[in-house]
Amino acid sequence: MFGSGPLRPWSIISPVAKGVGRFQVMATLQAARAEALGLPAASAKSWGLNRAIYYAAAKRGFKGEAGGRPQSPKGGGRVREYFLGDNKAYAVTRDGATFFTIGGDVQTPEAFERQIEARFAGTYGDAWKEAQAIVGAAPREDLESQEGFYMRVYRPRRDLLAAKWEGRAAERREDTPAEKGREPAKGGSAAKMPARQTAPKPKPARRKGRGR
Repeated sequence: MFGSGPLRPWSIISPVAKGVGRFQVMATLQAARAEALGLPAASAKSWGLNRAIYYAAAKRGFKGEAGGRPQSPKGGGRVREYFLGDNKAYAVTRDGATFFTIGGDVQTPEAFERQIEARFAGTYGDAWKEAQAIVGAAPREDLESQEGFYMRVYRPRRDLLAAKWEGRAAERREDTPAEKGREPAKGGSAAKMPARQTAPKPKPARRKGRGR
């Protein structure tokens, strides 16, 4: 339980209206951290989104579930404690995979793709590689420490990365509308001529001249 009632994760989070902000930076770096500490890709994405929700909730004055019994997630399943280094969270097993839960919701890889990857407008792959490099260069003791990771890996870079990653995504978004509305030529490539530039119509004067 969080606060005076059950936590509905997305109801208490107000990330940027669109694009990449601190929430997306946290989730991406935490996913890279989890992968570096041995979690498979699907579980690492779940961890990343879970931790981003956790910190967003804490920032808004909610207290973690550590002091009480965690909410049962939708779809059932036994909730258990899970430690990544000294960082405690709650997990469930779904189809043999470990996913993390907070406030009664399970953070799935699909949710990560919707809430995190989609904000990058097709540039997430570049951000992910950068996150992996950052995490790879961090001391292992910082990766295994909740405070160490937050204070020495995430916090010094959060605004720089948010600005950099959003800038790259914004450039991609600016290119996208220009391509909308253009019908691909039947040969496979998009037509280069603007829609209003059509082949010129024959001039009536020339027709009369030819008839004389």
